[in-house]
Amino acid sequence: MNDNINTQQNALSPEEARIRQEKIDALNKRLLREEKERKNGWKGIFWTVIAALAIRSLIFEPYNIPSSSMVPTLLVGDYLFVTKFDYGYSRHSFPFSLPIIPRGRIFYNEPKRGDVAVFKKPPENDTDYVKRVIGIPGDTIQMRAGRLYINDQLIPREFKGQELWNTELGEQLYSRYTETLPNGVVHDIYELTDENRYDDTPKIEIPPDSFFMMGDNRDNSLDSREFGPVPAKNLEGKSRLIFYSTDGTGWFFQFWRWKEFLRLERFFTDIK
Repeated sequence: MNDNINTQQNALSPEEARIRQEKIDALNKRLLREEKERKNGWKGIFWTVIAALAIRSLIFEPYNIPSSSMVPTLLVGDYLFVTKFDYGYSRHSFPFSLPIIPRGRIFYNEPKRGDVAVFKKPPENDTDYVKRVIGIPGDTIQMRAGRLYINDQLIPREFKGQELWNTELGEQLYSRYTETLPNGVVHDIYELTDENRYDDTPKIEIPPDSFFMMGDNRDNSLDSREFGPVPAKNLEGKSRLIFYSTDGTGWFFQFWRWKEFLRLERFFTDIK
């Protein structure tokens, strides 16, 4: 049988042998090209993932608001861009708090009073919280009968009216106030009453590289009145912009219902 095969191969004319070799060469080139494309495809995916992680860790990251602790400033269903470079970087700047920066912060800039910051809640350091910076290092913070005192000075607030709002606790009648912090930052807060759990606290002195955080919804916020000052190493970034907002009653692809569930007036609004 082998003799028959050899005889057939030897019987190929020079032209047939050339054509056969060209086909073999073309097949080899195609296989090599496909292998190169596969490798380049994986390289492209790899570098795309690296670029996305770098942007998320070093420049900005999207967050969404799951609770009403920052009403009326931030609503459930708001989606934010949080800039990561404002306060420098720590391990909590990276996904899963990878210990790329094992201690403290680098390129650190101290948050300003009134900033709306995202941080890891102490002491567990595993849950993202968003609150307003009320106290900075060296301050003394206290709540007395529902009023905020910073360094024993009463923080002024102006009554704006009452508003019904549906939160995790059901529909509530809130009093809305405009509060002015010592550095001139003006923002609105909600109060149910001046006699709730966190409306009277002892004086809390803010240690170096730590910050006192509070929700703008003062009677429905777990914040530094409960877990104490937040270390600077826990900071993740500064809330800058609402880029999308929904009341949760529809899906984005239901474009014919956008006016019903999208809060279009909140799209691309600055956070103050």
